[in-house]
Amino acid sequence: MSEKTPEEIIKEMQLVANQMVQDDLDENPDCANEFFDCDCCGKNKCIAGSIQYGMYRLCNDCVLIAETGFALNKFKDIQNLIDAMEDKRLEELCSFIKEEETRQKSFDN
Repeated sequence: MSEKTPEEIIKEMQLVANQMVQDDLDENPDCANEFFDCDCCGKNKCIAGSIQYGMYRLCNDCVLIAETGFALNKFKDIQNLIDAMEDKRLEELCSFIKEEETRQKSFDN
């Protein structure tokens, strides 16, 4: 049996991640309206397709990155991904703060 190429692994992981979202929505359609702040990317994302890895909850997009990274042996545990995404989380937090300041200024006027 030949080993899968990285492209095949990525495609397979994309299908799995998409199916996770669909399964969650099929099981609980209301979860389409439930959101959380992803511990990996920092974005406010839909809970459908998210996974809890230890103390971290990852959105479906980050689950795809994590599972692909594990399958390709790019990192060994979730902490490696969390650490690698630190700049992205900080960028998202700064963006949120700026949006809140803009929103507050518009209320003040």
